[in-house]
Amino acid sequence: MTDGRVIVFTNPDHFAGPATIPALEAEGAIVVGCTSDAEQVSRIMDQHGRIDVLINNDAFPAIRAPVEDASLDDLRNGLEAMLVAPFAMAKAVVPHMKAAKRGKILFITSATPLNGLPNYAMYVTARGAANSLALTLAKELAPSNIQVNAIGPNYVENPDYFPDELISNPETLKRITKHIPLGRLGKPQELAALIAFLASDKADWITAQVIPFSGGWA
Repeated sequence: MTDGRVIVFTNPDHFAGPATIPALEAEGAIVVGCTSDAEQVSRIMDQHGRIDVLINNDAFPAIRAPVEDASLDDLRNGLEAMLVAPFAMAKAVVPHMKAAKRGKILFITSATPLNGLPNYAMYVTARGAANSLALTLAKELAPSNIQVNAIGPNYVENPDYFPDELISNPETLKRITKHIPLGRLGKPQELAALIAFLASDKADWITAQVIPFSGGWA
C-alpha cells in the first residue's frame, strides 16, 4: 500500500493526473501536486519532511511533422518539457531519497518509442530519451534502494492526447482503435491502477523497467 507516503505528482491536471491522484489518495497517500519546477522540492520537504515517491507526469503536444518540415524550436521545447524538466525533478529529489535510504521515481512517458510513429519524430525522440533516463537512473540509484521505472501509455483516454472531444465521434474512434490489438482505448483508471502499484511497497523488487501500456500496440 501507499499509506501515509508523500507522493510528488507533477502537472496534476494533465495526462494521467485526473484519474491517478484520486486512486493514490484512496490508498492513503499524501499527494502533492506541482508543476515540473525543481525549486518546489525544497518547499515540499519543508512542509512534509520527506518525499517517498516522485511521479513525473509530463505532457507536451505530439506535433505531427515530417522530419524535413519539423521545427527545431518545437523539438527543443518538447525536450525541455518531456526530458529536461523531469530530469531536474529527479535530480532535486534524489538527495532526500538517498538520505532516507529508500524512494521511488516514476516517469509517465509513452509507448511510441518502443514501436515508432512516422511523422512524430520530435515527440517520440523526447519520450524515448525519458525512457532511457529511467533505465539509467534505475541502475545508478539501485544501491541506494531507489526504484526507477517508466510507464509508456498510448491509446489511453486522457485530457491531453485522447480527450472526449476526439473520441466521441464513432468514426474517429473506429479509425483509432483499428491499430490496437485489444480493439479499444485504455481506461484512465486502468493506467492509474498500474501507477499506484508501482508507487507502492508491493513494487520494491521492480526497477529498470519501461512498461508499455497500449493494449498490445507496443
